[in-house]
Amino acid sequence: MNTQGSPMEAGTRSIEDIDGIDGIDGIDDIKAIERVVATVERTQRDKDAEGFLALFRPDALWTTGHGKVLLGLDAIAEFTRAVLPQAAWDGDVTYEVIHTQFLRPDVAAVKVRQVYHSAEGETEGAPLYVMTKQEDGRWLLHACQNTEVRSG
Repeated sequence: MNTQGSPMEAGTRSIEDIDGIDGIDGIDDIKAIERVVATVERTQRDKDAEGFLALFRPDALWTTGHGKVLLGLDAIAEFTRAVLPQAAWDGDVTYEVIHTQFLRPDVAAVKVRQVYHSAEGETEGAPLYVMTKQEDGRWLLHACQNTEVRSG
């Protein structure tokens, strides 16, 4: 979420807009959500399947960038353990939260800009993460769609 004072996209709520809304901890929730996205970035870079899987609810839904639908943590785990450690890219990947919309105090839609940087150039993804806040205060991935951005 844009919290630096620069222009925000339509629909994005600023910290000032959400502070004081019952159940939303404002900056704390946003920072927690950003930490989850940063952990997605780190685990993808490190090809750390177990670290990545720890970010999901047991009943999560994940749709890969190529449209494969994975229902539940067991299916996500089977796919991730098979694919992530063998993933071949010769560059780096970055993830940036570009928009956060609280749908309820314990549910947030989080738009992410995902960029793979390589010697051949950059490719981009536009994931959408629906995250839910757990009773212990942790935010976890609940329903996610990873979409490849095609140029042209």
